[in-house]
Amino acid sequence: MTAALQEVAGTLALLVTAAALLAGLVALVATRRPAAALPVFLDLLVAAGLLRLVGETGWPALATAAAVLLLRRLIGLGLRTGGRTWASTRPDRALRAPVLRRLLRPAWRA
Repeated sequence: MTAALQEVAGTLALLVTAAALLAGLVALVATRRPAAALPVFLDLLVAAGLLRLVGETGWPALATAAAVLLLRRLIGLGLRTGGRTWASTRPDRALRAPVLRRLLRPAWRA
């Protein structure tokens, strides 16, 4: 029974890993934003790691699942922090709009 469970879990983990690659690429093509596609990819890799952990109950499988979870958290934190930093350097559209309207308005309408 244990060998069959390991085989099924290993096969499912491989399928979920392939689905992670495909879903990550689809999300990247659809959004054209790596910050949106990477969490999709990493979440499915976490699922694959947990499936592999079901099949192989040992320290190497546990360490791999923990490493994937840690990477997921660190990359997510980096994307959130980097996104805020990048957004703070762009001019805000709400602040730009009145300036553009004033510049594009004819002088006789002032």
